[in-house]
Amino acid sequence: MPWRKNLAPAVEALRKNLTGIDPDAFRKAVDAVALRQQSDTLAGILRYRKHAYHRNLPAPPVVWQSGAVRLFDYGTQAKGVPVLFVPSLINRSYVLDLSERASMLRYLAGHGIWPFLLDWGTPGEIERRFTLEDYITGPLEGAFHAVQSLAGTRVAIAGYCMGGLLALALADRQRQCLPGLALLATPWDFHAGEDGKKQGQAAKVLFQSLAPLVDGLGEMPADILQSLFFFLSPFQAARKFRAFAALDPKSARAQDFMALEDWINDGTALAAPVARECFLDWYGANLPARGEWKIAGRTLRPENFDRPAFLCIPSQDYIVPPASARALADALPQAETRILASGHIGMAVSAQARDTLWRPLAEWLRHLV
Repeated sequence: MPWRKNLAPAVEALRKNLTGIDPDAFRKAVDAVALRQQSDTLAGILRYRKHAYHRNLPAPPVVWQSGAVRLFDYGTQAKGVPVLFVPSLINRSYVLDLSERASMLRYLAGHGIWPFLLDWGTPGEIERRFTLEDYITGPLEGAFHAVQSLAGTRVAIAGYCMGGLLALALADRQRQCLPGLALLATPWDFHAGEDGKKQGQAAKVLFQSLAPLVDGLGEMPADILQSLFFFLSPFQAARKFRAFAALDPKSARAQDFMALEDWINDGTALAAPVARECFLDWYGANLPARGEWKIAGRTLRPENFDRPAFLCIPSQDYIVPPASARALADALPQAETRILASGHIGMAVSAQARDTLWRPLAEWLRHLV
């Protein structure tokens, strides 16, 4: 120890605290705490599995569809600045419409924005053959034109996580008719940070070992993707279920936990060609940050993107390291950047999200027109 440099002070403090402690007594104390934590974790998991919560928000109307991809219109009650929201291909889109208390899109719809949400659906026979370019120049661009037609005016684009990279590529192709681009926790430099390059190479090696399975199925299954996210922070799952076990099952906090956990466990598969590009081209070769990622023969260079951009970077994000997202903010010439004291998902759905993200985003979007 330490395997991470930033742990050195904690390791030294621990060493001092253990001076004079009886090893056998210490071992028994550790065993007792571990057993109690394990019991509490299992209690939380069982409570989650037996909870009666079901998401029952009414779905907005579908106004356009292409294969498995659908476009939802959240502006049925009032119109405003039209914005196309692009989520990740890996997770379900309704994280932006999670519950009555945690719906960024319904909040925006009531504050001068006309939100449209792209829902990728589950890859079918056609989508399993899609590359990133196919998604961007096909259903994503088609949805953008559909929103243009419905709104009758210029349409802003907003992307979340991996969806931010797709949104950036779309915005680059449509910049002449684009008022602005919002990017939420969007990665760019996949080798940024102290361990970025090592993790990128690890992702490359991991995919190479899984390639025969992925190619055989035509997709990377959701269960494999879920496992990879788990290993990014393996102790977090135990902590959150222990905390859930201590909640009143009928409380608002318990309901919020159920809504989010159901969404986390409702992932979707990734088309095999897209999985290959993400793991080998993005994480392994770091093509975006190296200026070598191309869509339809055009290299994506954010330094040449001359439209207003709004970037939110969660400082506690372990899925998209802040350094990775910061590299994109630094490259965009007209970027307004906000650093949020939250995590990757909490940024959009936490109790603080209304003040830290929803309201500032709505204000920025309204000023585009």
